[in-house]
Amino acid sequence: MLQQIVDRRLSGKNKSIGNRERFLRRYRDQIRDAVKKAVSGRSIRDIEQGEDITLPRRDVSEPVFGHGQGGVRETVHPGNREYVRGDRVGRPPSGGAGGGGRGSQDGGGEDDFVFRITRDEFMQIFFDDLALPHLVRTQLLPDAPEWKSQRAGYVSAGNPASLHVVRSMRTSLGRRIAMGGELRQHLRELQDALAKAERLDSTPREEIHALQQRIEALVRRVRRIPFLDPLDLRFRNRVRIPQPTAKAVMFCLMDVSGSMDEERKDIAKRFFILLYLFLQRHYERTDVVFIRHHTQAAEVGETEFFQATESGGTVVSSALTLMHEVIQARYPPGDWNIYGAQASDGENWYKDSALCRDLLQQKLLPLVRYYAYVQVAGDEQNLWEEYDQVRRNEPNFAMRRITDAADIYPVFRELFRKAGTS
Repeated sequence: MLQQIVDRRLSGKNKSIGNRERFLRRYRDQIRDAVKKAVSGRSIRDIEQGEDITLPRRDVSEPVFGHGQGGVRETVHPGNREYVRGDRVGRPPSGGAGGGGRGSQDGGGEDDFVFRITRDEFMQIFFDDLALPHLVRTQLLPDAPEWKSQRAGYVSAGNPASLHVVRSMRTSLGRRIAMGGELRQHLRELQDALAKAERLDSTPREEIHALQQRIEALVRRVRRIPFLDPLDLRFRNRVRIPQPTAKAVMFCLMDVSGSMDEERKDIAKRFFILLYLFLQRHYERTDVVFIRHHTQAAEVGETEFFQATESGGTVVSSALTLMHEVIQARYPPGDWNIYGAQASDGENWYKDSALCRDLLQQKLLPLVRYYAYVQVAGDEQNLWEEYDQVRRNEPNFAMRRITDAADIYPVFRELFRKAGTS
């Protein structure tokens, strides 16, 4: 017997959400390219807004069925004032009404397809193929562990979405056989006895009538056995198993010395705002430590890091030293995935740049999983030269230049591209 289960739960206001998700998956590459173009033309404050996406018509064309020549078909044309039933309608002349318009010679005769993606969809595509490099799960947290859902057989209670139809019908069949087997056997015996009695002329009518009444009573009892009982329902069961939690901390080091003019500081801030949005959206258990430095380094809060305007000389090693001290005090490397991101114009007290290289190689890089350095100036300064020596020998160290605001997003994607994506 064919069983049909119909979900009659009310849909939300957006009834086509399933179709929309399929559309976004099908044209993922085109939408991602459109998002990249949109990012280059907006400020960092507007980065979390939605966007009107324009796709060329040729990219969203769908196959259609067309009628071939000949055949008999009925067509209803609205507003008909010329023909009545039985009239023969001639074929319209080529290029006339009903023959379709002519396309332009350059192939641009059709409008592009325009639709709007929401803020959440925009940010999902924006950060889709990015990830913290070399992130591993380190430990089980007793206070707030992460959980993994795993199948664990079947239970007799659950939500409709987890109903196992085949197993429920199998249980129903077994119950009906168990409850009605003895009754059906007794019913067959009575039916055989009634057939014998009816073949004998000497059988009293009262005996035949009694047998008929007993058969009817048994038939009613058999029919009262429900086809599907709530006790027959079986639901897929899932249990939660605690999983190791990936704890990560990101150190953001920004140069605010006098050589960092407003344009360079703005580029550095935009880079860190982008990094901060990425971490907040994709990783729930990620600490962010903000460190600003000129001649001295200080750990500051989020507001002060992005809005303070102090400046001074340049001693980059002070920030690296403070980062190492914070790691030793609060973030044991065995329990935490440690990351670092540094932005500077590269100008540094010349004797200090060699010290920065030693601090990175000997103290910080052995503790961190990934360290990214961004120079917000085009010229090669002494700090860049020292860091370039580190880059040649350390696989978990990366460095890039950003000289214009339009380069922030491409460089960010380069530094934090998910492994295996291009």
